Amino acid sequence: MNNVCRLGSVLFIVLSLGMAQYGEADPVDPRWVMEQVDARDDGDNQMADNVMTLIDQNGNERKRTIRMFSKDKGRDTLRMQFFLAPADVKDTGFLTYDYYGGEKDDDQWLYLPDLRKTKRIASSDKSSSFMGSDFSYADMTRRVLDEWSYTLLKEDVVGGKDVWLIEAMPVSKVVEDRYGYKKSIVYVQQDNYMVVRAIHVLQKGNKIKYMEAKNIEKIDEIWVATEIWMKSTRKKRTLHRTVLKSENIQFNQDMEESFFSVRQLEKGL
Repeated sequence: MNNVCRLGSVLFIVLSLGMAQYGEADPVDPRWVMEQVDARDDGDNQMADNVMTLIDQNGNERKRTIRMFSKDKGRDTLRMQFFLAPADVKDTGFLTYDYYGGEKDDDQWLYLPDLRKTKRIASSDKSSSFMGSDFSYADMTRRVLDEWSYTLLKEDVVGGKDVWLIEAMPVSKVVEDRYGYKKSIVYVQQDNYMVVRAIHVLQKGNKIKYMEAKNIEKIDEIWVATEIWMKSTRKKRTLHRTVLKSENIQFNQDMEESFFSVRQLEKGL
């Protein structure tokens, strides 16, 4: 073999090795992506005014205004919500202790002013509708990472932003029953690790729920979804929709841990 041929063979081998090493990026680990979603800074000591609009299949609307308070306790989250209007839900309160690790179920209480009674939400009821909306009680808490297994489906674009599509499957029947979801497909925006869209396949009734963050804003250097849509469908027909808009969002407010109690829930604002 002459020198030219030998040099050509060497270059071919080097280039081939280089292409094998650098030609394709390593696939993204979906568990790692969901860890970034979980670790994302979502603020602390938060106050916000929310408007929840319930829309039935005939287009009839009902609006509810809610004041929300949230405080971190270590890695757990305490959250209180008071309904301000209309009259039929005024003074209804909802308290959540959202436990990070999943060693025990999240605690949730609903105060019903007409009955002057506080109802504790049982695990078996957490897949049911929250106050007539398309959100369930379980949707009102953060998911525990280890309760789901993850598969990267593909990459896509939503609203001009690159996203990962990740399938999340409950790891046990207990988790599936609590959420009422056989599986979820979440769209994670790559530049800020926010879930901007989700498809939830329900356990019962051949229903699918679609969630979309319609508006995202940066407030005090924290990315916040200020408008979220959720709709329930069966066989591609919309059964009901919920639009949740957040206003007057403030972080780093002066809040005592003692505020997040059943006593305060029943006392109201």
